[in-house]
Amino acid sequence: MRKLPQHLLEARDEAHRRNLGWIAYAEADILVHSNEDPAGYTIPLHSHQRIQLLCVFSGVVAVATERGRWMIPPGHALLIPHHLEHSVEMLSDVSMRSVYLLPREGVLADPEPVVLEVTDLARSLIIEAIRLREAPAGSRKLTLSLQLLMEEIASLESRPLGLPFPADRRLAALCRAYMAAPSANARLDTWAEALAMSRRTFTRFFLRETGVSFATWRQQASLFACLPKLAEGAPVTQIAMLAGYENVAAFTTMFRRLLGTSPRSYMKASITG
Repeated sequence: MRKLPQHLLEARDEAHRRNLGWIAYAEADILVHSNEDPAGYTIPLHSHQRIQLLCVFSGVVAVATERGRWMIPPGHALLIPHHLEHSVEMLSDVSMRSVYLLPREGVLADPEPVVLEVTDLARSLIIEAIRLREAPAGSRKLTLSLQLLMEEIASLESRPLGLPFPADRRLAALCRAYMAAPSANARLDTWAEALAMSRRTFTRFFLRETGVSFATWRQQASLFACLPKLAEGAPVTQIAMLAGYENVAAFTTMFRRLLGTSPRSYMKASITG
């Protein structure tokens, strides 16, 4: 990940602070916003009084909270509960759109972040709502667009792209190191030894800390690590080996199950936005 010049970091941080102020004092029920951010930039830890639907049109974004880490590939969005502190890391150059909603009952009031697959209709409605932001108050077209957008958001399908992170600092350090450099050769026994635990004790400890098995977590972490590389155009075969799969077919099956598309289709979406 490239390091951004200080002046660029300060400019992005200032733009983010202005956006937070706008969200806090705006009176409209639904707000829409557009972001274009460079790889390497991280929006610092913050929260909103509104529910946020963070939609990634191109690039890959990682959102971190005390409850876990979520990877948002192109064509997907993260529904972030109001008042939940989160940071947003750009793993590549990113084009994002956000919809900010007042807390309400139903699916949008989910207490946990959830990754949603964005339909073509939802994408088009978000683009139209942003285009109409300066429309006169009471604009019928804007009102109808936002009403339909709310209906469409409520029907978006979820995707299992959340990665739980442990609270234990030692285990969290191992997890972060794996995310930075995933290896198909990573073994449970190696991690257990690093924490001076028996295999059985570590297995129970890992499950208690993350809610999933070591094998499940490693598979998900490998997928997360490969998304930015796929977005950059790395060969699918190379990525499959990195993720610990013996062949591309098995990797493609897993990828399609989690993201609803093939690796090559995902790469195309990353490039075209």
